[in-house]
Amino acid sequence: MHKQTYKLPSDWEHAIEEWLDWLRAGAVPKTTLRLRRGHVRRAARILDTTSPALVSTDLLVVAFARRDWSPEHRRGMRTSLIKFYEWCIARGITETNPALALPKVPESRPRPRPATDRIWQQILMQAGPRERLMAQLAGEAGLRRAEVARVHTNDLLEEIDGWTLVVHGKGGKQRTIPVSDALAREIAKGPGGHTIGRGRSGWLFPGQDDGHLSPDTVGKLISELMPEGWSMHKLRHRFATRAFQGTRNLLAVQEALGHASVATTQRYTAITRDDVRAAVQAAA
Repeated sequence: MHKQTYKLPSDWEHAIEEWLDWLRAGAVPKTTLRLRRGHVRRAARILDTTSPALVSTDLLVVAFARRDWSPEHRRGMRTSLIKFYEWCIARGITETNPALALPKVPESRPRPRPATDRIWQQILMQAGPRERLMAQLAGEAGLRRAEVARVHTNDLLEEIDGWTLVVHGKGGKQRTIPVSDALAREIAKGPGGHTIGRGRSGWLFPGQDDGHLSPDTVGKLISELMPEGWSMHKLRHRFATRAFQGTRNLLAVQEALGHASVATTQRYTAITRDDVRAAVQAAA
Protein backbone atom coordinates (compact mmCIF):
# COMPACT_ATOMS: atom_id res chain seq x y z
CA MET A 1 0.00 0.00 0.00
CA HIS A 2 1.36 3.43 -0.98
CA LYS A 3 1.47 6.17 1.61
CA GLN A 4 -1.19 8.76 0.84
CA THR A 5 0.15 12.26 0.15
CA TYR A 6 -1.51 15.16 1.96
CA LYS A 7 -3.11 17.52 -0.56
CA LEU A 8 -1.79 21.08 -0.34
CA PRO A 9 -3.42 24.25 -1.72
CA SER A 10 -2.95 24.49 -5.49
CA ASP A 11 -0.42 27.36 -5.34
CA TRP A 12 1.80 25.26 -3.08
CA GLU A 13 1.37 22.09 -5.15
CA HIS A 14 2.23 23.84 -8.42
CA ALA A 15 5.22 25.70 -6.98
CA ILE A 16 6.70 22.61 -5.35
CA GLU A 17 6.30 20.42 -8.44
CA GLU A 18 7.79 23.09 -10.73
CA TRP A 19 10.70 23.51 -8.32
CA LEU A 20 11.29 19.75 -8.29
CA ASP A 21 11.29 19.72 -12.10
CA TRP A 22 13.90 22.46 -12.01
CA LEU A 23 16.02 20.39 -9.61
CA ARG A 24 15.64 17.31 -11.81
CA ALA A 25 16.85 19.33 -14.78
CA GLY A 26 20.02 19.94 -12.81
CA ALA A 27 20.51 16.20 -12.19
CA VAL A 28 19.81 16.41 -8.46
CA PRO A 29 19.81 12.83 -7.06
CA LYS A 30 16.48 11.15 -6.33
CA THR A 31 17.33 10.83 -2.66
CA THR A 32 17.91 14.58 -2.39
CA LEU A 33 14.70 15.29 -4.32
CA ARG A 34 12.69 13.19 -1.86
CA LEU A 35 14.31 14.94 1.07
CA ARG A 36 13.72 18.47 -0.28
CA ARG A 37 10.17 17.65 -1.31
CA GLY A 38 9.39 16.22 2.13
CA HIS A 39 10.80 19.24 3.93
CA VAL A 40 8.91 21.84 1.91
CA ARG A 41 5.64 19.91 1.89
CA ARG A 42 5.87 19.49 5.64
CA ALA A 43 6.51 23.20 6.10
CA ALA A 44 3.57 24.08 3.85
CA ARG A 45 1.27 21.85 5.84
CA ILE A 46 2.39 23.33 9.17
CA LEU A 47 2.23 26.94 7.98
CA ASP A 48 -1.31 26.47 6.66
CA THR A 49 -1.22 29.30 4.11
CA THR A 50 -2.78 29.19 0.66
CA SER A 51 0.43 30.19 -1.13
CA PRO A 52 4.20 30.26 -0.54
CA ALA A 53 4.00 34.00 -1.26
CA LEU A 54 2.11 34.52 2.01
CA VAL A 55 4.84 33.07 4.23
CA SER A 56 6.83 35.46 6.41
CA THR A 57 9.89 34.98 8.55
CA ASP A 58 7.75 35.44 11.65
CA LEU A 59 5.48 32.57 10.58
CA LEU A 60 8.48 30.33 10.02
CA VAL A 61 10.04 31.22 13.37
CA VAL A 62 6.83 30.36 15.23
CA ALA A 63 6.46 27.10 13.29
CA PHE A 64 10.05 26.05 14.03
CA ALA A 65 9.83 27.10 17.69
CA ARG A 66 6.76 24.96 18.36
CA ARG A 67 8.22 21.74 16.92
CA ASP A 68 10.28 19.21 18.84
CA TRP A 69 12.75 18.60 16.03
CA SER A 70 16.32 17.39 16.26
CA PRO A 71 19.06 19.89 15.35
CA GLU A 72 19.80 17.91 12.19
CA HIS A 73 16.18 18.07 11.07
CA ARG A 74 16.01 21.81 11.78
CA ARG A 75 19.12 22.38 9.67
CA GLY A 76 17.66 20.29 6.86
CA MET A 77 14.31 22.10 6.92
CA ARG A 78 16.02 25.50 6.94
CA THR A 79 18.29 24.58 4.04
CA SER A 80 15.44 23.18 1.93
CA LEU A 81 13.26 26.23 2.51
CA ILE A 82 16.08 28.63 1.66
CA LYS A 83 16.66 26.79 -1.62
CA PHE A 84 12.94 26.65 -2.38
CA TYR A 85 12.50 30.38 -1.85
CA GLU A 86 15.59 31.19 -3.91
CA TRP A 87 13.77 29.49 -6.78
CA CYS A 88 10.52 31.31 -5.91
CA ILE A 89 12.31 34.67 -6.18
CA ALA A 90 13.78 33.71 -9.55
CA ARG A 91 10.31 32.76 -10.80
CA GLY A 92 8.67 35.93 -9.49
CA ILE A 93 6.50 34.11 -6.95
CA THR A 94 7.98 36.11 -4.07
CA GLU A 95 10.31 39.08 -3.73
CA THR A 96 12.12 38.01 -0.56
CA ASN A 97 13.39 34.83 1.03
CA PRO A 98 11.69 34.46 4.44
CA ALA A 99 13.81 31.44 5.36
CA LEU A 100 17.11 33.34 5.22
CA ALA A 101 16.43 35.08 8.53
CA LEU A 102 15.70 31.83 10.38
CA PRO A 103 18.26 31.27 13.15
CA LYS A 104 21.18 29.11 12.12
CA VAL A 105 21.31 25.82 13.98
CA PRO A 106 24.78 25.11 15.41
CA GLU A 107 26.48 21.89 14.43
CA SER A 108 25.99 19.23 17.06
CA ARG A 109 28.95 17.29 18.39
CA PRO A 110 29.58 14.24 16.20
CA ARG A 111 28.33 11.03 17.79
CA PRO A 112 29.20 8.16 15.46
CA ARG A 113 27.37 4.93 16.11
CA PRO A 114 29.13 2.18 14.18
CA ALA A 115 27.51 -1.23 14.03
CA THR A 116 29.09 -3.45 16.67
CA ASP A 117 30.95 -6.69 16.04
CA ARG A 118 27.97 -8.59 17.43
CA ILE A 119 25.57 -6.92 14.99
CA TRP A 120 27.98 -7.46 12.10
CA GLN A 121 28.28 -11.18 12.85
CA GLN A 122 24.51 -11.42 13.27
CA ILE A 123 24.00 -10.00 9.78
CA LEU A 124 26.53 -12.34 8.19
CA MET A 125 25.00 -15.39 9.87
CA GLN A 126 21.34 -14.57 9.17
CA ALA A 127 21.59 -13.05 5.70
CA GLY A 128 21.04 -14.90 2.46
CA PRO A 129 23.74 -14.65 -0.24
CA ARG A 130 22.23 -11.49 -1.78
CA GLU A 131 21.78 -9.57 1.45
CA ARG A 132 25.18 -10.70 2.73
CA LEU A 133 26.84 -9.17 -0.33
CA MET A 134 24.89 -5.93 0.16
CA ALA A 135 26.06 -5.77 3.77
CA GLN A 136 29.67 -6.47 2.79
CA LEU A 137 29.66 -3.64 0.28
CA ALA A 138 28.58 -1.28 3.06
CA GLY A 139 30.61 -2.71 5.94
CA GLU A 140 33.78 -3.70 4.09
CA ALA A 141 33.88 -1.07 1.33
CA GLY A 142 31.96 1.83 2.90
CA LEU A 143 29.24 2.19 0.25
CA ARG A 144 25.98 4.06 0.85
CA ARG A 145 22.77 2.11 0.25
CA ALA A 146 22.19 4.01 -3.01
CA GLU A 147 25.71 3.13 -4.12
CA VAL A 148 25.17 -0.53 -3.27
CA ALA A 149 21.99 -0.52 -5.34
CA ARG A 150 23.87 0.78 -8.39
CA VAL A 151 26.80 -1.63 -8.44
CA HIS A 152 27.27 -3.14 -11.94
CA THR A 153 29.61 -5.94 -12.88
CA ASN A 154 31.33 -3.54 -15.29
CA ASP A 155 32.33 -1.42 -12.29
CA LEU A 156 34.79 -4.07 -11.10
CA LEU A 157 38.28 -3.44 -12.48
CA GLU A 158 41.51 -5.39 -12.12
CA GLU A 159 44.52 -3.09 -11.85
CA ILE A 160 48.23 -3.62 -11.24
CA ASP A 161 47.90 -3.26 -7.47
CA GLY A 162 44.68 -5.25 -7.12
CA TRP A 163 40.92 -5.02 -7.61
CA THR A 164 39.04 -1.72 -7.61
CA LEU A 165 35.38 -0.78 -7.81
CA VAL A 166 33.91 2.27 -9.53
CA VAL A 167 31.31 3.66 -7.13
CA HIS A 168 28.42 5.79 -8.41
CA GLY A 169 28.01 8.32 -5.62
CA LYS A 170 25.78 11.24 -4.71
CA GLY A 171 25.17 13.90 -7.30
CA GLY A 172 26.42 11.73 -10.14
CA LYS A 173 29.96 11.78 -8.74
CA GLN A 174 32.12 8.72 -9.20
CA ARG A 175 35.04 7.46 -7.15
CA THR A 176 37.22 4.39 -7.48
CA ILE A 177 38.03 2.42 -4.34
CA PRO A 178 40.15 -0.67 -3.69
CA VAL A 179 38.27 -3.83 -2.71
CA SER A 180 39.55 -7.06 -1.21
CA ASP A 181 40.11 -10.13 -3.37
CA ALA A 182 37.32 -11.93 -1.52
CA LEU A 183 34.80 -9.17 -2.15
CA ALA A 184 35.93 -8.83 -5.76
CA ARG A 185 35.28 -12.53 -6.33
CA GLU A 186 31.70 -12.17 -5.09
CA ILE A 187 31.06 -9.12 -7.29
CA ALA A 188 32.58 -10.89 -10.31
CA LYS A 189 30.01 -13.69 -9.97
CA GLY A 190 27.34 -11.14 -10.91
CA PRO A 191 23.69 -11.41 -9.87
CA GLY A 192 23.81 -15.14 -10.57
CA GLY A 193 26.27 -15.54 -7.73
CA HIS A 194 23.54 -14.89 -5.19
CA THR A 195 20.34 -15.66 -7.15
CA ILE A 196 19.94 -18.71 -9.39
CA GLY A 197 19.27 -17.92 -13.05
CA ARG A 198 20.41 -14.29 -12.98
CA GLY A 199 23.60 -14.62 -15.02
CA ARG A 200 27.12 -13.29 -14.47
CA SER A 201 26.82 -9.74 -15.81
CA GLY A 202 24.70 -6.63 -15.39
CA TRP A 203 23.35 -4.93 -12.29
CA LEU A 204 24.53 -6.79 -9.21
CA PHE A 205 21.10 -6.40 -7.63
CA PRO A 206 18.48 -6.34 -10.44
CA GLY A 207 15.17 -4.62 -9.73
CA GLN A 208 12.55 -2.18 -10.93
CA ASP A 209 14.42 1.11 -10.29
CA ASP A 210 16.09 1.77 -13.66
CA GLY A 211 16.99 -1.91 -13.80
CA HIS A 212 18.34 -2.28 -10.26
CA LEU A 213 16.87 -2.37 -6.77
CA SER A 214 15.97 0.97 -5.21
CA PRO A 215 18.11 2.36 -2.38
CA ASP A 216 15.09 2.16 -0.06
CA THR A 217 14.70 -1.56 -0.78
CA VAL A 218 18.39 -2.23 -0.18
CA GLY A 219 18.33 -0.30 3.09
CA LYS A 220 15.19 -2.08 4.28
CA LEU A 221 16.55 -5.54 3.48
CA ILE A 222 19.66 -4.94 5.58
CA SER A 223 17.93 -3.06 8.40
CA GLU A 224 15.60 -6.04 8.85
CA LEU A 225 18.65 -8.14 9.72
CA MET A 226 19.73 -5.68 12.43
CA PRO A 227 18.33 -5.01 15.91
CA GLU A 228 15.61 -2.39 16.25
CA GLY A 229 16.96 1.14 16.06
CA TRP A 230 19.87 0.24 13.78
CA SER A 231 20.09 0.98 10.06
CA MET A 232 22.28 -0.04 7.15
CA HIS A 233 24.01 3.35 7.31
CA LYS A 234 25.65 2.29 10.58
CA LEU A 235 27.63 -0.28 8.58
CA ARG A 236 29.19 2.68 6.78
CA HIS A 237 30.03 4.15 10.19
CA ARG A 238 31.59 0.80 11.06
CA PHE A 239 33.72 0.89 7.93
CA ALA A 240 34.86 4.46 8.65
CA THR A 241 35.75 3.71 12.26
CA ARG A 242 37.68 0.53 11.49
CA ALA A 243 39.42 2.11 8.51
CA PHE A 244 40.59 5.04 10.63
CA GLN A 245 41.69 2.82 13.52
CA GLY A 246 43.70 0.73 11.08
CA THR A 247 45.40 3.59 9.24
CA ARG A 248 45.11 6.78 11.35
CA ASN A 249 44.72 8.51 8.00
CA LEU A 250 41.51 10.53 8.03
CA LEU A 251 42.08 11.84 4.50
CA ALA A 252 42.30 8.30 3.14
CA VAL A 253 39.04 7.41 4.89
CA GLN A 254 37.45 10.57 3.47
CA GLU A 255 38.50 9.51 -0.03
CA ALA A 256 37.11 6.00 0.44
CA LEU A 257 33.77 7.30 1.71
CA GLY A 258 33.43 9.93 -1.00
CA HIS A 259 32.98 12.86 1.38
CA ALA A 260 33.53 16.38 0.10
CA SER A 261 34.60 17.54 3.56
CA VAL A 262 36.83 15.87 6.12
CA ALA A 263 34.50 17.31 8.77
CA THR A 264 31.80 14.96 7.51
CA THR A 265 34.18 12.02 7.79
CA GLN A 266 34.86 12.94 11.42
CA ARG A 267 31.17 12.46 12.13
CA TYR A 268 31.50 8.84 11.04
CA THR A 269 34.58 7.80 13.01
CA ALA A 270 34.10 6.74 16.62
CA ILE A 271 36.95 7.46 19.04
CA THR A 272 37.58 4.87 21.77
CA ARG A 273 38.84 5.45 25.32
CA ASP A 274 42.09 3.81 24.25
CA ASP A 275 42.46 6.49 21.57
CA VAL A 276 42.02 9.27 24.14
CA ARG A 277 44.36 7.54 26.60
CA ALA A 278 47.03 7.19 23.91
CA ALA A 279 46.70 10.89 23.06
CA VAL A 280 47.14 11.89 26.71
CA GLN A 281 50.10 9.57 27.21
CA ALA A 282 51.75 10.88 24.05
CA ALA A 283 51.54 14.43 25.39
CA ALA A 284 52.77 13.54 28.89
